[in-house]
Amino acid sequence: MRKICVITGTRAEYGSLFWVIKLIEQDENLQLQLIVTGMHLSTEFGHTYKQIEKDGFHIDKKIEILLSSDSTVGISKSMGLAMISFSEAFEELKPDLVLVLGDRFEIFSAVSSAMIARIPVAHCHGGESTEGLIDEPIRHSITKMSHIHFCSTEEYKRRIIQLGESPESVYNVGALGIENINKLKLLSKEKFEDSISFKLDKKYSFLVTFHPVTLERSTAGEQIDELLNAIDSIEDSKIIFTKSNSDTDGRIINKRIEQYVKHNSNKSICFTSLGQLRYLSALKYVDSVIGNSSSGLIEVPSFKIATVNIGDRQRGRIISDSVISCNSTKESIQQAIKKSISIDFKKNVLPFSKNPYGKGNSSDIIIEVLKKI
Repeated sequence: MRKICVITGTRAEYGSLFWVIKLIEQDENLQLQLIVTGMHLSTEFGHTYKQIEKDGFHIDKKIEILLSSDSTVGISKSMGLAMISFSEAFEELKPDLVLVLGDRFEIFSAVSSAMIARIPVAHCHGGESTEGLIDEPIRHSITKMSHIHFCSTEEYKRRIIQLGESPESVYNVGALGIENINKLKLLSKEKFEDSISFKLDKKYSFLVTFHPVTLERSTAGEQIDELLNAIDSIEDSKIIFTKSNSDTDGRIINKRIEQYVKHNSNKSICFTSLGQLRYLSALKYVDSVIGNSSSGLIEVPSFKIATVNIGDRQRGRIISDSVISCNSTKESIQQAIKKSISIDFKKNVLPFSKNPYGKGNSSDIIIEVLKKI
């Protein structure tokens, strides 16, 4: 049996990889090896490895990279520790192929170790561009260390080939996250509200996910304050926050959100992680998604609701007509939110917008390639 080692370090990444992991586990010609690291193992970020175990998957290795600091020095040390630990894990597990997704620093360390160990790497979501993040050079570096490429659009496929990769090894499979929308039975509004102990009973409802722009120096506090001030000005609204990830200065954003919710508990609530089911269910019932998460560009357009995309974090990505981009000032965010809930935008733009990231059948294509290549 061909041993496929899947690596995951964040809640969002695991959600996107879920169906691939499940199909590998079920295939009689493949053997699943699962390594969990990063935010999954952190109490601060919700110990989300427990959800993986709850989903019925056996975790072969838990690699702790000590995310006790979100400073640049702390993250660099975490990357070094991750590379040491992954090299030991690969020596023990001896996978035939490593499968990874995206562009985070812990995945860079894992792929670097796999390259030195001469283990082939399959990379999902390469070729994309996020010009405001350290993820941009990390993603392209992972592409150059990988051997099989599963990208999400034809433009991203061309970019991978432009980087020098063999066209025969690049497959446009669409965005993996869309598959959850098609396959998960999402919650009714009543069950969703019960699951978060929060009623969406005002005229407008918003889901907010905001992360640091890691190529900017110390802008997280200023930008989240502008965002909170803009949201606070929208009357008759309810707000669901999901906290930032472990990027540099992410804790600054989370602290500001906690303070806001503490003083505005009648209209807002925050979660370290909603999980895939509750997150996607929320998209059925909110008016707009606000922030700078890739989910706002990839999954949200499938729900025919607006995304307010703030600042430069996702600059360079392909976007749907349902995405309203703005800068990170209060005034610009306010204007974008008002546009997103306007009758004109809801009647004349959203019904005709299309998701450019595929139809949600990625895992079937990926499994066939992994078995035959």
